[in-house]
Amino acid sequence: MPDPGETYVAYVRARQSALLRSAALITGDPHRAQDLLQDALIKLAARWERVSQGSPDAFVRRVMYRDNISQWRRHGREVLVGDVAEGARPVGATSPVDPSARVTGLDVRRALLELTDKQRTVLVLRYYDDLSETQIAQTLGVSNGTVKSQAHAGLRRLRQLLPQAAEALVGTEETT
Repeated sequence: MPDPGETYVAYVRARQSALLRSAALITGDPHRAQDLLQDALIKLAARWERVSQGSPDAFVRRVMYRDNISQWRRHGREVLVGDVAEGARPVGATSPVDPSARVTGLDVRRALLELTDKQRTVLVLRYYDDLSETQIAQTLGVSNGTVKSQAHAGLRRLRQLLPQAAEALVGTEETT
């Protein structure tokens, strides 16, 4: 039987980068994402023998989501945006939209920050981590209906924030 410590280390090495990207998208802050993931991995280590037989990714995601919400409740939803790349357009800008304008990663990250924590988390888990509604519901401890409604509201808000990407967002709800 493999040593639990070795299997835990192997899991962390294999999944750390993907989980960190998810945490960064959920929090909108790479530094907070690192802290969030580190705390979740510490909690996972304490329960590794039990959790390793199931879905460690789901456990880590659930911990990150709940800890992010707890931190937001304790400290508020203040978000500091760093330097903006030259020529980048603020997400909520009311200036006319050039239909040929391309949506940048910065645009998407900013738009995600405009969503509620639950909407952002559902969309990240669904479209970035490619989880099913049922997997998301289990990970977050909510119903499938809640996942559907949060995804619907989040996508609707993204269409408002990124009108130049609205065409790409059409049809995404049928896959949720």
